[in-house]
This record gives sequence, structure tokens and C-alpha cells, in this order.
Amino acid sequence: MKTIGMLGGMSWESTATYYRVLNEGIKSALGGFHSARIAMVSVDFNEIEKLQHAGDWEQMAQLLAAAAKSVEAAGADFLLICTNTMHKVSPQIEQAISIPLLHIADATAEQLVRDRIKCVGLLGTQFTMEEDFYKRRLTEKFAIEVVIPDAEDRKLVHEVIYTELCMGKIEDGSRSSYVNIIDKLKQQGAEAVILGCTEIALLVQQAHTPVPLYDTTEIHAQQAIRFALAD
Repeated sequence: MKTIGMLGGMSWESTATYYRVLNEGIKSALGGFHSARIAMVSVDFNEIEKLQHAGDWEQMAQLLAAAAKSVEAAGADFLLICTNTMHKVSPQIEQAISIPLLHIADATAEQLVRDRIKCVGLLGTQFTMEEDFYKRRLTEKFAIEVVIPDAEDRKLVHEVIYTELCMGKIEDGSRSSYVNIIDKLKQQGAEAVILGCTEIALLVQQAHTPVPLYDTTEIHAQQAIRFALAD
């Protein structure tokens, strides 16, 4: 079994989900008392959040590249960045390490391709929804069309992530708003919706909507389990 590298803490709530899913998956595959071999660095999200909203991506890249090197030094065989938004600096992180990086957008897109989804809605932070680093990868590498909410809805999705989900708050009213937005994405032609922020699945699950949902945390973690157990 390979050692899974986790770059977490963005936020710790979703990192805890990764940790649980990884360990449950390894136990399910191997049985007995097996659990995942994990090397993890969990950063202080307060620092990251301030740099995000200041637009200082260079400083974030340096900070996370250093953390990734620590994960590699701890014995990780490959790396997960346990957040969607910070894949914006994944090229700089990849350059800093010699172990493979499993990209969350690739893992999600591969599942969409297997399911023959051609047009998908994307929910996430405003950075993820509005900038090209995530959408372009899906479109150029996997030929998947991406639709996003309108400006007002993007603002709402973003604010719920930072003021509620990253603070561990789950509000029924916010869930209703998200389900509404998911319905609008379907009307725009989306065959399914990517929960493109690792916290969103804490709020919205498949039981809340008939629109197929792709939980990036679950998909990314399952890919890591397969990779860890592969020869």
C-alpha cells in the first residue's frame, strides 16, 4: 500500500471528510484492522483565506509548495491537495515536488466521461467558478462543456462557503438556495452538477435534488484509494 499525501486544512472540515473516506475505503478493500497510510500537513486556513481575498496567489503558491515538500519528506508516495480552489496554484506545487499530484478536476472529469456527461454545472468559490484554471481543464482536456450560475448566485454560493460551511455551520435556508441554483443550472443545459468546493457536500447531498451531483471530495478520495492500492 502506498502512503497517501494530504495537503489539508482548507478547510479542516472537508479535510476531515477526506481522512474518513480514505480510511473507510482502505478498510473496505483490505478488511481486518487495515487503515490508510497517510502523511499530512494541515495549514492554517486563516492565512490562506486572507491571501485568497487579497489576490496574493504567488504567496499562497510559495506557502503551499513548502507544505507539499513537507508532505513528501514525511514519506508520501503521491499528493492530494484537499481543496478545489487551491488547484489554481497546482502547477507551482507540482514543480516543487517529485511525487505525483492527483488533480481533483481530472478525477472528477474522468468520472463524468465514464458517465457520458457532456455538459456540467459548476458550483464552488467565485475563484473556481469565474476563473479559467478549473473550467478550462475540463473543457480542453476532457471536452466537457461547463456552465456556471449568474453573478448574483455566484456571490451567494461563495458567501455561504466562507461564512457558513468553512465555519462548520449548516443552514437549511442555504441548502434551499443551493438546490434552487442547481435547478437553474439544469435549465441552462447542465446534465449534472459538480460540487466544486470540498465543503459543499456537507450542505447538499444527492437526496436533496434529482439532478446528478458529483462530489469532488468523494471522487478525489476514491481515486486516491485506487492509486494507493495499485501495483
